[in-house]
Amino acid sequence: MASRMTAPRIRAMKEEKTPIVCVTAYDALGGRLAESANVDLVLVGDSLGNVIMGQATTLGVTLPVMQHHVRCVATSCKTPLLVADMPFGSYGGQPGIAFDNAVELMRSGAQAVKLEGWYITEIGMMVRAGIPTMGHVGFTPQSVHVFGGHRVQGKGDDGDAIVDQAKAIQDAGAFAIVLELMPPELAQRITKELTIPTIGIGAGPHCDGQIQVFHDVLGLTPHHFKHAERYIEGESLFESALKQYCQAVREKTFKVEVE
Repeated sequence: MASRMTAPRIRAMKEEKTPIVCVTAYDALGGRLAESANVDLVLVGDSLGNVIMGQATTLGVTLPVMQHHVRCVATSCKTPLLVADMPFGSYGGQPGIAFDNAVELMRSGAQAVKLEGWYITEIGMMVRAGIPTMGHVGFTPQSVHVFGGHRVQGKGDDGDAIVDQAKAIQDAGAFAIVLELMPPELAQRITKELTIPTIGIGAGPHCDGQIQVFHDVLGLTPHHFKHAERYIEGESLFESALKQYCQAVREKTFKVEVE
């Protein structure tokens, strides 16, 4: 069995110019598939609010919900670095509250945490306490109402501000940073100017790695996103298999073997 991926090894992959493969997972099955596919980093994302809970945003995901899903993924995800999203409301107030919530996610089985936005004090506090931390700039889903929807960020002069945020997050001690929904040329600039890896989603091909939502990659959602390539139409395949099962039961051709 391969050794566990770590935050320092993820960071070193940038220096080695080795692309970093990241995917989300929300349960033991997702963790097991990511493990067998040799993924480098698994994110237990608050995107579970969308793909698991069926909600329009990630805002309904709570810390106990995240802890539950981290525990599920941790049972089968043994080799990739397991990162947990800090959900909406678990940071952004007093820095100490953010730290306490990050500790709970680590105790649930995460090896690192990720938070969205420019929370330099919080990142520094967590890193000093031994919690590897990822940043996230550009479009940050927990701020969807501030942005007025899912919109590309960093166009024109706004790009300079995102570059400054990314550098500050790096200086605070983050080991990597997610770049979401931004022009490819801005993501390329940030990737060149940072010494920590950039992980893109809807940010073009020039990042040090890519992350995709499990359900998007496997075609388990009715939505087709421009930034997500579907490698199989999983929902159609599952539907077809279930229809065959229904037919077998109704026609009494379902085979049951009893020892």
